[in-house]
Amino acid sequence: MSRVVLTVAYDGSAYVGWQCQPNGVSVQQRLEEAITELSGDFHRVHSSGRTDAGVHARGMVCHFDTDSTLPVKAWRDGLNSRLPADIAVQHARVVSADFHARYSASGKLYRYQILAAAVRSPLDRCQSWHIKKTLDLEAMKSAADFFVGEHDFSAFRTTGCAAKTTRRTIVKVDINYQQDLIVVDVEGTGFLKNMVRMMVGTLVDVGLHKRPPEDVAHLLHRPGDVKPALTAPAHGLCLVEVFY
Repeated sequence: MSRVVLTVAYDGSAYVGWQCQPNGVSVQQRLEEAITELSGDFHRVHSSGRTDAGVHARGMVCHFDTDSTLPVKAWRDGLNSRLPADIAVQHARVVSADFHARYSASGKLYRYQILAAAVRSPLDRCQSWHIKKTLDLEAMKSAADFFVGEHDFSAFRTTGCAAKTTRRTIVKVDINYQQDLIVVDVEGTGFLKNMVRMMVGTLVDVGLHKRPPEDVAHLLHRPGDVKPALTAPAHGLCLVEVFY
């Protein structure tokens, strides 16, 4: 028995999310179908986490156990020949049996893209949140600093989050401007459901001068005193990397 680890990239636009669901096609479903077709046997794939409908990934990590004797290169190239154009295996490797894509992970890097322009971009429409108004980047950066460190992020999760604790550690929140694109990188040891999207939504409110930067601190320490965080659209979010 071998444990194979895959790093998968995908455009999440057409999927109900990573995880298999009864209400539509998921990325996991398409990957498991390709593995079954390639190997002749069904394999359950275990991921480093879940992404919601419309969310993308450059570096989703997952693993499965197999009795197949296929070489590592065959797992990458063979699966890619069977996967749709919006999903691709970037890397494949064999690891020890004590590795787990989720439980061995030490952190993740997410990237959120905001198109700050008067006119929409047809080429960026599926990977960025279009905001026509000018955003105050300095105010957003001041607000972002409050996220860094270990905090109670209960104000930054949506209904249905099954996490046992809402305390999470954010390593960094970097905001950079690339032409018309504002890129927000969020690195942390773990995340709650919709946490990054709610963080970005709050930063955008700050950038639009709808709330002061200090509201982030209030949401982390006195969430009942200020209005809840805004949830940014899913299609602007991408899982960039999982750390081990």
